[in-house]
Amino acid sequence: MPKSFPTGPEEIAGFENLSLNPEHPFLKRDIGYGWPGYALGANTDGPFVDEAIRFLERPHHQPFLLSVSLHNPHDICWWVRKPRPLTGRPDLPPLPDNFDRDPHEPEFLTWCRKRDHYGEEINYTVGWSDTDWRTYLHAYYRMTEHVDAEIGRLLAALRRCGLEENTVVVFTSDHGEGMAAHQWVAKLSLYQEVVRVPLLVAGPGVAGNGRVDDQSLVNGLDIAPTLCDLAGIAGPEPNGLSLRPLIQQPGVHWKRDHVVCELSPDDRRPELDGRLVVSHRYAYASYAVGHCPETLFDLQNDPGEKFNLASRPEAQIILNEHRIMLQKWIHETNDPFSPAPTP
Repeated sequence: MPKSFPTGPEEIAGFENLSLNPEHPFLKRDIGYGWPGYALGANTDGPFVDEAIRFLERPHHQPFLLSVSLHNPHDICWWVRKPRPLTGRPDLPPLPDNFDRDPHEPEFLTWCRKRDHYGEEINYTVGWSDTDWRTYLHAYYRMTEHVDAEIGRLLAALRRCGLEENTVVVFTSDHGEGMAAHQWVAKLSLYQEVVRVPLLVAGPGVAGNGRVDDQSLVNGLDIAPTLCDLAGIAGPEPNGLSLRPLIQQPGVHWKRDHVVCELSPDDRRPELDGRLVVSHRYAYASYAVGHCPETLFDLQNDPGEKFNLASRPEAQIILNEHRIMLQKWIHETNDPFSPAPTP
């Protein structure tokens, strides 16, 4: 847990400068604590954890499932709209190694950079200096510290209430953040910074203290069947797989050799979308429209996804293998996705 963290929006650079449409329905909603404004995590995450702690402090005579959905660091999408430069600070984080844009990126992504509606955050970065980008990273890390501290309070309460030894804790997220890789902010891309999310499991029956598994391919659809399996109850017909073997048997053979991720970044034109196939070594993306609609990255030798192999003759066998994986997924799931034609 960090020694200090923001306690209000004024402590995170740029929040106090937000200027949003007061007629936006998100700004009008009452989130239940007398705050009719937009639900900034710096204001809401603390009270949400307070309520969760009050729940843990009650007498419990039967098993329970408690979901605590915290907001930050999602507020980075608001910060981007009204950043506040932090010039002269020596502690700004460095730019990532894959900061530069690919001059041959898919036309689909180039179009996304110019969008003026949903996902328009990236438009606000036009003209940013390196310092602006580093300040953005600084703000994102501060928001992450904030929510880390709230999670620390929740875990401390679990221990204090005597529930730690018989409670399985799962920590994950719905998506990542551009984090300046390829000069991208927010989500709505298929780069690894966006699609890879943390998944931490702790508690009784979890093998290996601090064990890290960075080889097995899992996704969010696996959470529900995993929790049902660990609880010994029958759940709904699962679309995912129970991760119980991975959690309880280190080194067990995992039967999944790829996962598929969906991107639908335009609420006005939903036919404009993309799919990502991640195998043990490669990440293959296919987009529905535009020139150069495919990317293939070797995550083992190029984890920053700087060298697109899709047009390389020596990569065509690997490319076709991943095309087949995607077509199989489309067929088995009745996915309406239609890849753009390729030369």
